[in-house]
Amino acid sequence: MKKGFYTIMSAQFFSSLADNALFVAAVELLKTSGAEEWQRAALVPMFALFYVILAPFVGAFADAVPKGRVMLYSNGIKVVGCLTMLFGTHPLAAYAIVGLGAAAYSPAKYGILTELLPPSQLVKANGWIEGLTITSIILGVLLGGQLIGPHMAPYLLALDVPGLDTGVDTPPEAAIASIVLLYVLAALFNLYIPRTDVPLEPLPHRLLALLPDFMSCNRRLWRDRLGQISLATTTLFWGVSGNLRYIVLAWASVALGYTTTQASSLVGVVAVGTAIGAVMASMMMRLDHAPKVIPLGVTMGLLVVFMNGISNVWVAVPFLIVLGGLGGFLVVPMNALLQHRGHNLMGAGRSIAVQNFNEQTCILALGALYAGFTRWGMTAFAAITIFGVLVAGMMLLIGLWHRRNVHRYPTEVEHLLTIARSDRH
Repeated sequence: MKKGFYTIMSAQFFSSLADNALFVAAVELLKTSGAEEWQRAALVPMFALFYVILAPFVGAFADAVPKGRVMLYSNGIKVVGCLTMLFGTHPLAAYAIVGLGAAAYSPAKYGILTELLPPSQLVKANGWIEGLTITSIILGVLLGGQLIGPHMAPYLLALDVPGLDTGVDTPPEAAIASIVLLYVLAALFNLYIPRTDVPLEPLPHRLLALLPDFMSCNRRLWRDRLGQISLATTTLFWGVSGNLRYIVLAWASVALGYTTTQASSLVGVVAVGTAIGAVMASMMMRLDHAPKVIPLGVTMGLLVVFMNGISNVWVAVPFLIVLGGLGGFLVVPMNALLQHRGHNLMGAGRSIAVQNFNEQTCILALGALYAGFTRWGMTAFAAITIFGVLVAGMMLLIGLWHRRNVHRYPTEVEHLLTIARSDRH
């Protein structure tokens, strides 16, 4: 891997670490302030909101400005969201601002991979970046749980600035204040991300002119015989797994009687499995073999339903590791294939923005549905059943869709797979 790849990984690690620690702190902040459970569930779709609204613009922005600088600006927005949550803005609104920073960050983070590396290294690079991102989810969720827990919170609250009343009086507030430093550290790595020799594409004078361009890019990716399969898979995967992050917290509270700090460790366990699966996929899978992982998605959906029968932590931990491992092995080659097709069809930044739009729309829709059902009294067990059946059924349909493409358009599919085997775009 080129030297700049490791700088990108470091910046991504600390930014994602802060995002996930902040999620746990925001859940606890809402919980201690007496907010209803549906508001805690709504944190997930609020984070996805600006991914959907700004999708036509952030991809073009990432292609118009050096991507390291885009990542630096985005981390600054995350710091603003973190500080507004700390100083009294409703956590849902503040977390949406953090989501705004993440929405701008993502096209630059993934787009620079396709500019820096040849297609033959994309699965390996995605395995490393996803593995590291998932590691940051593990450590971020665990860190967030510990920052609000009984061991670290008293030490954080004891730290005072002489002559200044910071207004930080509760464990969640102390945790949020600490998380700001992680965003600052990520920003320092952003300063050293190299600029590639791919030419920049200037923004149009009228930003609204980007809307038809974005719609055209979206249609192009959905019409591509491999792009549509990989996009459908990653959209479903992230839509469900993005919401499972909170559902596991709610499930652990009901099934195991866990506090937020204890439940956060189980979210980390799922991510451990995902990291293992991601690294295994990076070593074992080739770009042109990505569609072969589709049956794993059906298995994963069925396993999600079986969570309802678990009430013992010693059974839950290995089960969640296996569940996460299937997800990691599924998403890495599909994500790499999607990036490859998008880069060939429309350029890196626009491709990632289209991907984010579809995935985050799914997260937003499913999250809003779950928050609404929670407000009307639906239990975590019912939500897990619905999400598991949805994953299994949709992955089965995606597998049939790909089989239909292979039989009806064999020449076109084989041509696209041949391109995937080559390092030429």
